[in-house]
Order: sequence, then structure tokens, then C-alpha cells
Amino acid sequence: MSPAELGVPRSLAAKGVGVKIIGISGLENSVPFKQANWPGLEEREYRIAQGMDAAAALVVDGRLVAAAEEERFSGKKHTGDFPIHAIRFCLAEGGMSIDDIDEIAHGFDYSPYRDLYSRDEVSASLYNQVFSREALLAQVRRDLPGFLEEKVCSVGHHLAHAASAAYTSGWGECLVVVNDAMGEIESLSVYDFHDGEFEKIRTVGANDSIGILYSLVTLHLGFDFNSDEYKIMGLAPYGDPARFRPFFEQTVQLRDDGSIRIPILKLNRSREERENYTATRAYLDEHLVPRRLPVDPVSAIHQDVAAALQECLDRVVLHVCGYFAAQTGLRRIALAGGVALNCTANGKLMSSGLFDEVYVQPVAGDDGTALGAALYRTSLAGDVPNRRLPAPLFGPRYSMSDIEAALHRFGDRIEWQYLDSLEATCASAARLIADGRVIAWYRGRMEYGPRALGNRSILADPGHPEMRDRINAMVKKREAFRPFAPACSVEEAHRWFDVAVDEEHPYMISVVDVRPEAQALLPAITHVNGSARLQTVSANDNPDFHALLLAVGETTGRQMVLNTSFNVKGQPIVNTPDEAIETFLGTGIEFLFLENCNVTRSDA
Repeated sequence: MSPAELGVPRSLAAKGVGVKIIGISGLENSVPFKQANWPGLEEREYRIAQGMDAAAALVVDGRLVAAAEEERFSGKKHTGDFPIHAIRFCLAEGGMSIDDIDEIAHGFDYSPYRDLYSRDEVSASLYNQVFSREALLAQVRRDLPGFLEEKVCSVGHHLAHAASAAYTSGWGECLVVVNDAMGEIESLSVYDFHDGEFEKIRTVGANDSIGILYSLVTLHLGFDFNSDEYKIMGLAPYGDPARFRPFFEQTVQLRDDGSIRIPILKLNRSREERENYTATRAYLDEHLVPRRLPVDPVSAIHQDVAAALQECLDRVVLHVCGYFAAQTGLRRIALAGGVALNCTANGKLMSSGLFDEVYVQPVAGDDGTALGAALYRTSLAGDVPNRRLPAPLFGPRYSMSDIEAALHRFGDRIEWQYLDSLEATCASAARLIADGRVIAWYRGRMEYGPRALGNRSILADPGHPEMRDRINAMVKKREAFRPFAPACSVEEAHRWFDVAVDEEHPYMISVVDVRPEAQALLPAITHVNGSARLQTVSANDNPDFHALLLAVGETTGRQMVLNTSFNVKGQPIVNTPDEAIETFLGTGIEFLFLENCNVTRSDA
């Protein structure tokens, strides 16, 4: 097909080189529409909606230049708002104005389903106000006045997810599996990717979505839909899956064609039931366990439900991926979609032997469709240089003048000491970590995606037995059952974890086993089942963080730290130096390193 037939503007098709595209994600009106039409719901029920995690990504000639989530600028966690602040950051980082941009590509395309939404008045309004091109263009006109409407395009949600994985895998050919709650009307899509193109070989609709079921059980257990699924993953190892295994084996049926069926998701008949899955939730009330309220304690029965649900997800992932591995003969797989953020399922797939190599795109949630939409549209104008995505440090960075200005704004509450080099800073931080202190490490460009990978992190020694409970209670203010992750130099990871020499896990997106002899030495990062959510760090991916780990190795004998995101419960990962200092002052963190500056409280 010609570029015109594929919907590529003539200006973009003719350009060939120098293509500049901003991809975006999010649906701004999604939650407000639900609040207006379904008043009186619990706040966490308003998250039963599409279009969270708005982000922007700037791709120039197929190369990712800058990317960030809108939440990091607005402070509204998981916001779906039009990502104007993220767009402005991308433009500034690229040294461009909006007039230099050839396209804005949105990671949703509802136009093929317009007729489906015309069957009742509420659905028609939902389409017009939330999903339509007209709704998107209204936001572009409001926030980017003068940008040509013909340069705004849409990419199907699962295709954007698939592109985000395939074009950053470094492979010319692989199986691509997209697995999420729902994108337009799909929940799971399988592609054969070869020669830069996608062949869709299977799709599963939203009425059989393992992602939706996992989120509904998350809600049923008292947590937030489309937000807290990772808490269920952390809770699962405390439980016994056998207790509720029969329920989930009956509920989720594995089909001979590699797909799945979930009949209880089809119980919702009316518009009201479909919107909030009320019939499915009533079924869970009757046949699973009574729903838990957020204020209720987490008991053994909730742990057992979580264990059985996680086991069910693992079973689905291995079933789908294994079937299409056999069908296609492909020995490499790339994953995206929100379900691909499930580290336990990823670990099971990696150790299954089904594939020689498994790549999980580190920004696998909807924020990653901003990158995927931009890469896919770039591919229509020419070849995309397919290189493995490094640790995704593509967000804002701040100069020492920015940091100094922030220090002086908080000058009556803090003291600080300038260190003269990275080496001196790492040595100072390493001594504190070895002494059992909790530090915040703020350096370089902010992470794009849900994981703090060493640039906006809270760090401590994983060898202190009380450290996990201490950070949970005093710093993160979160549930005590949730584990913390280790960041380890790639050179030493095989000493402590069941991985091969020089095996890389740079994204903190898969679970591995802690070696039995090391578990007692690493109590703060070893989960109850002997596993850990490993991040390996190399000098190529993040030289400054790698230098810190080497310095920690000199003081503790382990090139490893406990690494968790620099934020508190309900807050996005910190972005600016002001946010870093304010969060530091509001928690039990003892020292804050802002680049080469060590910050303490005035009363310390």
C-alpha cells in the first residue's frame, strides 16, 4: 500500500528523513464522563475506565529523544489528561517548537467502532465526548493552537503497544504478544513481526480479558482497579493457590486454538452492568469470597485468592505464548500491555524454556503507547532503526542552578554540602548505606515508565533485616506485605541470584530466585517465596548508578542496594528538585543526594 493509502500525510511521506513525531497516550474525558453519568460510585470505581496514564514521547527518525508521563508534571497519579506538560518537555528536550513536529500520533483509534457506540444515547455520548477524533482535536486546539488538524492521527491501541515492543526489541523477527485489560475492544493480540511489519494472527476480545478479570479481583480484594494490580502480585506468595484453584480453573478456560474464554465477564447485559461489571462483581461476591473493604485487614483468605489468581494468570500467559510459539516456530518474544508489567508471570515465561529470548518493553502500560504510536507512524514513512531500548531514562533533568535555587527556597529547613565529584558523592552515599541509613538518590534524567531505575530512587542496604519494615512504615507509608526490589551490578548479579553470568535484567520487570545461600544475607529484598524483582545495572545503561553500586560494594561487600521509587503512597515519582526536597522532608528519609549535593534536615 502507498503511504497515502496508509493514512500518511503527503508532507510526512515525502520527507523520508528527519521525521519528527510526538506520540501521546491518555483519554482526557474518560473519568470525568464516568463521574458525570454514574455519580455516587466509590472513587476507586471511577478507575474502571480506559485512557489512564497519559504520556508523550518524541521520536526523531525512529530514535526516542524524550518521553515522560503527564502525572510527573501535574502531580495527578495515573492521570489521563491531554499530556500538554509532557509534550512541552519533549519539545524543549529536543530543542524544537510544535511547528517542527510532523505529526502527533495518539495511541487509540476508535473510528472503526463508531457504529457500536451508536446503539444507545449514553454510549453515543461516550464516543463523542471521550473516544472520537473530534474530542482529541478539541484538546489539540485548546493546548496547541494552530497545529494543523491533518497532522493529528490515531493508531490502534494494541498496534501501538505492539510497535512499542517490536521496534525496541532489537530483533528483525519475533512473536509479539499484547496483553492488557482493554484497548478499544481487544484485550489480547498476537502478531508475527518480520521485516518491520506486523501480521496479526490472533485477537481476544474484552469480554474474555484476563487483564479485566485480574483488575476486578484486585478491586474485590479492596484495592484500586487499574492501579493496584501489582499489590496482588506481591500478596500472592503469602497464600496457598490450592484453596481457590478450582474456581479460577473453571472461570478461565484455555482453548485449543491458543485463546481463552472467561464466561463470567459476559454476565453483564445492560449498559449499566457493562459499565461497572456489576453482574461479574456480584458473581464474585457469591462464588469467590465476600468483598474486602479498603479499611479491612488483609487476612489469609485474601492471600489465598491472590495466590490462585496469580497462578491463573501465569497459566494463561504460558498457554497463549506457548501455543503461538509452536504455531509460528518463533523463538523470540516481545511483550507489551499492562499485563506484561506482571513480574511474576514474566519470570515464569522466561524460565519456561518456550523461548530463547524474552523481551518485555519496560514501559509496557498505556504510557508506552505514546512511544509505540510514534514508532509505528514513523515506520510508515521509512525504516525504523530497531535497537534494544536501554534503561528508559528519557525524562527531564535539572541543572545545578535549578537545584541550587530549590535548595535556597527550602533554606530554613535544610542544610547541604557540595561534593566535588561523582566519585566523592558515591563514596559518601555508600558509607551511609553501609551504616544502615536510608538515602534518596536524585540524579540525571527521570525514568519513563513505572519503575524507578536509579535516578529517582530511595536506596538502602538490603542486608539489614529491619530495613523493609522500616521503609514501608516511615518512608513509603504502604502495605507491609509488599516487597522491595534489589538493584545489583550486572557483573555481580549471578553471585546472589539464579541468573547466568552477565545476564541482564535492566528494567526491574521480572522475578528471579535469590540463591538459597544468599537469602539470609538479603532479608530486605528476598520475598517470602525466596524470589526478588531484580534490576541489573551496567556501566553502559546508567554509568552513574553503576558507579554508586561499585562504591557500595567497597563498603558492604555487595554491589547491591534496595531500590524503591522516590515517592510516597499516592504520589507520582518525584520530578523536580523542589518535589525531591519536599518529599524528603515529609518522610523518614535521612539523606538526600541531589546530583553532587548531600542534603540533610536543619535539625538533624
